[in-house]
Amino acid sequence: MAGAIHWETRSAIGLLTLVHPGKLNAMSVAMWRSLREVAEDIDRQRGLRGVIVRGAEGQFCAGGDIAEYPDFRFSVEGLRQFHEEVVWPALSALLRCEVPLIAQIEGACMGAGVEIASCCDLRVAGEGARFGAPIARLGFSMAPREAALVARAVGEMTAREMLLEAAVLDAQVMERRGFLHQVVPDAEVAAQAAARAERMAALAPEAARRTKRLFFELFGPDAGVKRSGVAMENIVSTAYDYADSAEHREGIAAFLAKRRPNF
Repeated sequence: MAGAIHWETRSAIGLLTLVHPGKLNAMSVAMWRSLREVAEDIDRQRGLRGVIVRGAEGQFCAGGDIAEYPDFRFSVEGLRQFHEEVVWPALSALLRCEVPLIAQIEGACMGAGVEIASCCDLRVAGEGARFGAPIARLGFSMAPREAALVARAVGEMTAREMLLEAAVLDAQVMERRGFLHQVVPDAEVAAQAAARAERMAALAPEAARRTKRLFFELFGPDAGVKRSGVAMENIVSTAYDYADSAEHREGIAAFLAKRRPNF
C-alpha cells in the first residue's frame, strides 16, 4: 500500500487523516499529491469551520517514505521535481487554506510530519509525542522552502538543533519553545483537538477566513523573502545539486539495509 489521505466531514468539522499502515504514516509521493488535492478541496468548502489534521493508529507522521527515495532522489532534476512540484505544492495548499487547521499530534512527528504540523494554525500534542527531522543521518538537507517553513514554526534555534544535531525533542520541550499550544495525556489528544475545533466552529467563519488571509500575507512563505529582497528562486536553483552525492546515496542505502551509515 502506498498510503492514503482519508478525508471526512462531521457537520462543520473536517477530519484529514494521514494513513500509511506499517510505516507510521510516512508520506509517500502518492500521499503528497493527494494531500494537495484534499487541501484545495477543503478551501472550496464554505460550510467548513475547522479541520483536524491527524495520523492513523496513534501516530502523526514519521517523515517521508524512504523506501521510495532511490526512485528519484539521486538525480538533480528528480530531486528538484519531488520537492518543488510534489511536496511544496501540498504544503502550500495547506498554508493557503482559509479554513482553520488543528494538528492532533500523537506519537512520531518527524520530518514531513513537522512540516505538515507547521502548516496548521493550532497544535495539540500528547505527552508521548516526539519531534525532529533527523535527515542528516540520511545524508541530505531539508529543501529550502520546507526549511523556511519549519524554522518559522519551531524557531531558528530549534530548527538548527533538529537539522544539524538530528535532535529528537519531546512534547514538553516543544511546548516551552512555542511550537505547541497544548500538551495533554496521550489518551486526551483527540478530545482536546475536537474541543478546539468545536470552539472555532462556533465563531464567525468569514472572520476566520479573513484572519487566515491576513496571517498568510504577514507571515506566509514569501513574506520574509519580500522584505529581505532575497529571491527564493536563486536558492532553489542550486539546492538539489547534492542529489547524486555519495553521502546521499549512502544515507538512503544504510537506512534501507538497516545498518549504520558510513559518512
